[in-house]
Amino acid sequence: MNRPTCLTRTALSTALIAALLPLTSQATVSRAAEYFERIATFPVYRNLGSDEDVARQTVAEITAVSRDGRTLIYTDSPGERIGLVDIGDPKLPKPAGFVQLEGEPTSVAVHQHFALVAINTSLSFAQPDGVLAVFDIRNPAQPKRVATLPMGGQPDSIAISPKGRYAAVAIENERDEDLNDGLLPQLPAGFLRIVDLKGQPSRWRTRDVDLTGLADVAPGDPEPEYVSINDQDVAAVTLQENNHIVLVDLRRGRIMRHFSAGQVDLEGVDVKENDRIEPVGVLKGKRREPDAIAWVGPLIATANEGDYEDANGEEGGSRSFTLFDYNGRVWHEAGTSMEHAFIRAGHYPESRSENKGIEPEGIAAASYRKHDLLFVGSERGNAVAVYDVARPWAPVMHQLLPAGMGPEGILPIPSRNLLVVSSEEDSAEDGYRSTISIYQYGAKTASYPEIRSTESQLIPWGALSGLAADRTQNDRLYAVPDSYYKASRIFSIDTSKTPAVIDGQIELRKAGRTVDYDLEGIAQASNGDFWLASEGNGKAKPNLLIRTNAKGEVLEENALPANVAAQQTSNGFEGVAVVGEGASTRVYVAFQREWKNDPAGKVRIGVFNPNSGEWGFYHYPLDPAVEGGWVGLSELTSIGNGQFLVIERDNQQGPAAEVKRLYRIDLSGMQPAAEGQGFPVVNKRLERDLLPDLKSTGGWVLDKVEGAAVDKQGRLFVVTDNDGVEDASGETRFMRLGMVER
Repeated sequence: MNRPTCLTRTALSTALIAALLPLTSQATVSRAAEYFERIATFPVYRNLGSDEDVARQTVAEITAVSRDGRTLIYTDSPGERIGLVDIGDPKLPKPAGFVQLEGEPTSVAVHQHFALVAINTSLSFAQPDGVLAVFDIRNPAQPKRVATLPMGGQPDSIAISPKGRYAAVAIENERDEDLNDGLLPQLPAGFLRIVDLKGQPSRWRTRDVDLTGLADVAPGDPEPEYVSINDQDVAAVTLQENNHIVLVDLRRGRIMRHFSAGQVDLEGVDVKENDRIEPVGVLKGKRREPDAIAWVGPLIATANEGDYEDANGEEGGSRSFTLFDYNGRVWHEAGTSMEHAFIRAGHYPESRSENKGIEPEGIAAASYRKHDLLFVGSERGNAVAVYDVARPWAPVMHQLLPAGMGPEGILPIPSRNLLVVSSEEDSAEDGYRSTISIYQYGAKTASYPEIRSTESQLIPWGALSGLAADRTQNDRLYAVPDSYYKASRIFSIDTSKTPAVIDGQIELRKAGRTVDYDLEGIAQASNGDFWLASEGNGKAKPNLLIRTNAKGEVLEENALPANVAAQQTSNGFEGVAVVGEGASTRVYVAFQREWKNDPAGKVRIGVFNPNSGEWGFYHYPLDPAVEGGWVGLSELTSIGNGQFLVIERDNQQGPAAEVKRLYRIDLSGMQPAAEGQGFPVVNKRLERDLLPDLKSTGGWVLDKVEGAAVDKQGRLFVVTDNDGVEDASGETRFMRLGMVER
């Protein structure tokens, strides 16, 4: 194929098609393709020094791997260091220490046995500076610095050419977002620095490529963001704020082509932050403003994050990815399809609706066993979409991989059938930490998501907090979301499919209007009505037992007696169960934590008689909590003959999680007591420790195990609450845990 610089648009398109045709033969391979499954999650704080506080902020942003594929090297910006992780056994990653640097590392890449680290040493935005530090990593336990190359500005992304001839560094010289509202231009201008990788690192030479005068937005201030190099030694560079892409011939150090990343119209997006996922909005002319870029054969793929608001108040953020050819012609535009896939998987961040939605940021491409794949990471949706690109002009979503919070770096390691995703959000105070997720290629089926909404319509969902089985239908469950979302509703779930499918929803209405409950539990009565538990806050919002009909019409609301409600301290109603029918109907409700007049370590289970309006109570003995945490109840499920299953959990996540347990209690022959009397204490028997189940997928152990149901056939299901993807990864576990003895 001739050099792209010699081709006209028509000739280029013809050549592209010719180049792409061999890939189409892999379509049959793709249909029988294998999948990734997560095998380990490494919390980055494990790499802190023995004398450091484990609560110290430490992150993994961009990750590279040693030539033998056994050592990860990641950038830790707040710690001003690079960290190393031993993945000799990828299922058991081990901390391998860190190397302190003289500034903030922004990117890392590996060439032969050298790790190249871009370091920002700027005195200020107006005085940008940086270096490229080169480490010999033949002994990963003791990286040896062998060269330091001045960069002449603030470096960002770095890439190595596939043939190993060149490195290219995007010298961003980023803008000060607090200066003049962050508007461009803000000089000095950035550029592309080429490093000729010839000889020993101390002898490497550098050349610069001027990128000014190309873009329409701020031609004097290009701010290059990300760089990727193909096997023809052509570097593709994104100028994110300028909404522009530049192709550079690294051998000659010349610009070959440049073009605008363009704009896109979006239909079916959520554009309001109103505590409801409503993908019905329209956005016109949104600049793509690509962040990461990757070569996919002869095409160029961009993750269109959108990160700039211009002087007219217009900002980018097309919530998608795009495939361009050399001339800037769009071969594929994802539009809203990726965001809709995240909505169906429960990963849509409603709190970002007025910004950039799922905000694609990272992108990478690789081939695994002749299966050509494209990986697109969502910074706000906390997952990576994997696309089959056997036909690059028509990518097909292959699977969705759950990640930690703020996935930034995407690192394919085809030589070991591994994929590594580094997630940079870290807050020990809030319970979540920066992680490195490791996935292995080769599974016959996709293990995630375990529950999603139907393809036939777009049903948004999240924050599942209660679960119940249908009394008459096989393979039918119901779930409710909590107060994270307004307009309370009941989801209908088909469990005959894997993953389970949310195939319907019932919006609750009272006197014809939607209602905003904090639903934490659901149960179905013998006549098909639903009983729902809404948690109060001990103030203006009361705890309520709500009865609706099958259409979701609120028939009654039942509050606690005033003398009981006065005892509330914080957490209130959680799980709910209903037994009996007619005059014998009783509604049971679990209280999450102790109230004022409850003994320490004992929490209430209430019993409500709908016919008389009377309440009675039992005490349930809680397991001890870890220091600084608490333990409470989150579900109550009837399994007949006076027996119930209870979920008891702590408020800890990740390695700190200890109490995630399912207990069985038997209330037959016991009578509840009224307020002011001594409540009988129930006996409990461990039914199942849920911690091994939560750890079984190699992920971060989730905090909120919230719902449990036993269906007509005696099968046990347990679901977690993903907190609406806010200060949480958004991952939902929908666990099928076998049969329960009734």
